Amino acid sequence: MNIEHFLHNPTTNWMQEEGQYGDIVMSTRIRLARNLTDFRFPRAFSDEEAMQIDKAVSNVLIDADDEEEQHFQFSYFSLHDMPALQRKVLVEKHLISPQLADKERVGSVLLSKDESISVMINEEDHIRIQCLQPGLQLEKAYESADQIDRLLEHHLPYAFDDTFGYLTSCPTNTGTGLRASIMMHLPALTMTNQIGSLISTMPRLGMVVRGMYGEGTESVGNYYQISNQITLGKSEKDILLDLQSVTEQIIQKETEARTALIEHASIALADRLNRSLGTLLYARILTSEEAANCLSNVRLGIYLGIIQNIPIAVLNECMLYMQPGFLQQHAGTTLQPNERDVYRASLLRERLQCNRELKKGHSDEEGEDSYDV
Repeated sequence: MNIEHFLHNPTTNWMQEEGQYGDIVMSTRIRLARNLTDFRFPRAFSDEEAMQIDKAVSNVLIDADDEEEQHFQFSYFSLHDMPALQRKVLVEKHLISPQLADKERVGSVLLSKDESISVMINEEDHIRIQCLQPGLQLEKAYESADQIDRLLEHHLPYAFDDTFGYLTSCPTNTGTGLRASIMMHLPALTMTNQIGSLISTMPRLGMVVRGMYGEGTESVGNYYQISNQITLGKSEKDILLDLQSVTEQIIQKETEARTALIEHASIALADRLNRSLGTLLYARILTSEEAANCLSNVRLGIYLGIIQNIPIAVLNECMLYMQPGFLQQHAGTTLQPNERDVYRASLLRERLQCNRELKKGHSDEEGEDSYDV
């Protein structure tokens, strides 16, 4: 499958579905860090070593003869000669990390057809296995990652120590090499000024809060990534159970905050959410930050029943359409920041108005109540 399939598709299959607690939990991600013996870590290896690792890993996943191994149907892409804009789109779709996109040396990625699995080669470690699932599905995401992990370990010699576990470039990943992350939409906790105390509490629970694209990124549109901070001294099962427990507590707090907003500030809340919808439907200039905040408010309005006739799947598309890389990919040309703001407003306006009218028409045909701003 060529790269165009992954660049032009506005949503991935896992984004089109809605998993458990889908009103608050956007997605679950499992990432496993692995390295091969007899090779230096990517921070210090040579280009020749990088190419040997690349070939060894890709051969297992692409050229395997076993029927079970062929089931994954991976497509291989080298990032070395890939244009910067294409790499940016892959980052925005969460298919590769910003760190891999920025690498100047040999790096590549293998993507499954449905984009739920990606295997990054020569990022911070030799191998980064990533699996994504909609909603809160830690066990399912881990099972997929573990299947790929066992397949690779069957053919390749992993760097493993009986005392320390899997050896990694960064000591904070040593042990299980497991990073489990939950992408959460927490607008009510943000509106009620509770998000700060929540974030400060996380380290005491062995968790860390990051932005939408992981380490080194800030929260955009009230989306927060909650992940485990400890990989050494705990089993994979314990890490997943701890994150599941913390996530369910956050879900409860966000639900309570939403209920409180409805009970004590329903008119102000409805006004704020509908103003955001109005901005998206009629604005001619939209920065990425304003678009993200408006889309966040509309998402909250849909789940609270305040806003109707807009499918969640369309909002997921818009979250990607608003990103600088995908925006320019869609336009087919490089755009200056002010040009992107104009094009962003036009594109989101078109997508929302078109789907809103379509949804409203279906509702009217079925005799359902429709809602207008």
